[in-house]
Amino acid sequence: MTKPTVYVTRRIPDEGLDLLRETCEVRVWEGSLPPAREVLLREVADAAGVLTMLSDRVDAAFFDAAPTLQVVSNYAVGFDNIDVPEATRRGIPVGNTPGVLTGTTADLAFALLMAAARRIVEGAQYVQSGAWKTWGPMTLLGQDVHGATLGIVGMGRIGQAMARRGRGFDMRVLYSGGQPDEQMEAEQVELDDLLRQSDFVSLHVPLTPKTRGLIGARELALMKPTAILINTARGPIVDSAALHDALANGTIAYAALDVTDPEPIPPDDPLLALDNCLIIPHLGSASHATRGKMARMAAENLLAGLRGERLPTCVNPGVYGDQARAACDD
Repeated sequence: MTKPTVYVTRRIPDEGLDLLRETCEVRVWEGSLPPAREVLLREVADAAGVLTMLSDRVDAAFFDAAPTLQVVSNYAVGFDNIDVPEATRRGIPVGNTPGVLTGTTADLAFALLMAAARRIVEGAQYVQSGAWKTWGPMTLLGQDVHGATLGIVGMGRIGQAMARRGRGFDMRVLYSGGQPDEQMEAEQVELDDLLRQSDFVSLHVPLTPKTRGLIGARELALMKPTAILINTARGPIVDSAALHDALANGTIAYAALDVTDPEPIPPDDPLLALDNCLIIPHLGSASHATRGKMARMAAENLLAGLRGERLPTCVNPGVYGDQARAACDD
């Protein structure tokens, strides 16, 4: 019996690849950068299943180039790189990897919060540059985290995990959007009030037409001049030009970003020239354990689709004739 052909657009942990290779002919793009568009469209021409990354645009042209395609499995919880309505129209289920990266991403978000508040990166650079000559009573003063107010925009799974970490530091937790666990001590407020009151604002909403540019010049102006913005969700949720101006002009104190717009951020982007902006390369789920779990989940979604079974985590349940809620950290 001929094995179905599967194309994996980047190398992923063996937990996923080994599972696929048991029953499929697997081709993997081995490059350190994503495959070029023309390469991607060529490689999916005979694929029954494709395991994609956030960097791969899956649209009508992609589907046109893949006439034998049965399933798309995205190696991420987000799926804004995929034209989901088009996939549904063509009867192709789309999977994602929710849940397994919740704690790891919240860990990273809180690490960014701590690093920004206590100026960790600046301190390391201060030592490495040879500027540290003695202990100084006014050297690199930061902000307290314990007892501060944490505002969470988007109380989905990751937002709730972030809130629990904040409560562990005796933070007052405000939120807008979503609904926390009943046991969680958090106060729901309108977004404007959250921005006005919070010492730290952490973004955890999915990228949709409604959330694109959610944090712009107006919203940044509402924040405290001592406030710190953390974004581990999606870059376009924040207006990058407005953020630069707010940081440069002292409208807010600091930003710590795991995601940017565009992504990756160009090396000449003005945000990179600011001392009060910490940017890291989209590391939210980047732990050995979590990336391995994501690989297995993505493989299981792909294999279910190839068998004609319902995907364990499907973002377009309409392909099965129902309107069950998609699995997404929103």
